[in-house]
Amino acid sequence: MKFQEWHDRPEKKTKGYLDEDSFLKVADQFISLANDRNKKILATELNFALLFAASRYSSHVGKNIINAENHEDWINHIVNQLRDMLRQNMADPTV
Repeated sequence: MKFQEWHDRPEKKTKGYLDEDSFLKVADQFISLANDRNKKILATELNFALLFAASRYSSHVGKNIINAENHEDWINHIVNQLRDMLRQNMADPTV
């Protein structure tokens, strides 16, 4: 089964899908929530909570939405997507 790559965004807004601008706006909403929580919680703790939430939601999508028959294929795909995102953001001088 071929899974979607995180950077494969539609060029224009399509109902139910995030184009690049909308994708970044939604991501920024999660970051804003984390920044707000960071007033009382250490960033290192928030990082793990966000990763856990992402893994929990990704597990739900893999099991219940995509119905990935081979869980390891889905896990490897998500790990590779995260690795790619991390590399992109670590190389970004504005981060």
